Amino acid sequence: GCRLIAEGADIIDIGGESTRPGAAVVPAEEEQSRVLPVIKALAALGTPLSIDTRNAATMAAAVAAGAHIINDVSALSYDPASLATAAKLGAPVILMHALADPRTMQQNPTYDDVTLDTYDYLSARIAAAVAAGVPRAQLIIDPGIGFGKTVAHNLTLMRELSLFHGLGQPLLLGASRKSFIAKVTDADDIADRLPGSLSAALAGQRQGAQILRVHDVAATKRAL
Repeated sequence: GCRLIAEGADIIDIGGESTRPGAAVVPAEEEQSRVLPVIKALAALGTPLSIDTRNAATMAAAVAAGAHIINDVSALSYDPASLATAAKLGAPVILMHALADPRTMQQNPTYDDVTLDTYDYLSARIAAAVAAGVPRAQLIIDPGIGFGKTVAHNLTLMRELSLFHGLGQPLLLGASRKSFIAKVTDADDIADRLPGSLSAALAGQRQGAQILRVHDVAATKRAL
């Protein structure tokens, strides 16, 4: 976290449960044991922190520990208490699209139209969050590159990313090091995905994405 801040990160995203394809569920207690010490340690440095979690209890504990933003890959749908918790906490919320659970999301993902289906889902989750008491001005959207999408789906979303501005919320793109980059650029080794990650970041920036979630902060800032 300190290294990323030194490289120029505007926000540090902290998560204690992997949501990569096939990942197992992590109990909320174990998740909190992983993230809360990190949040407390980084909070004093002044850089905004986001908590990457699907669990309402972790959201509340993380904000109490110093996190500023909630980043939920289920768009506040996984935990029945998430909507009310987010409204009570008053923190900005990132609503991401994912097709099903991480354990099963890559098992033959199917859409009528990946961009429009994702758009409609995010529109519905915005409405649900606002109805629960989260101010619309506090909501950020993420089309969820790699979450229940084939390579073709991901490339279509990247190409049509600007459509999501129609939802009227800040747009986050998280494409860094995703597996579709490996498929397109023949870079199975994570270390070889930097050029593709930078290309994806620049593509997002050209289409007006306000936030880029990346691993290689210094390189991305230089590219931008």
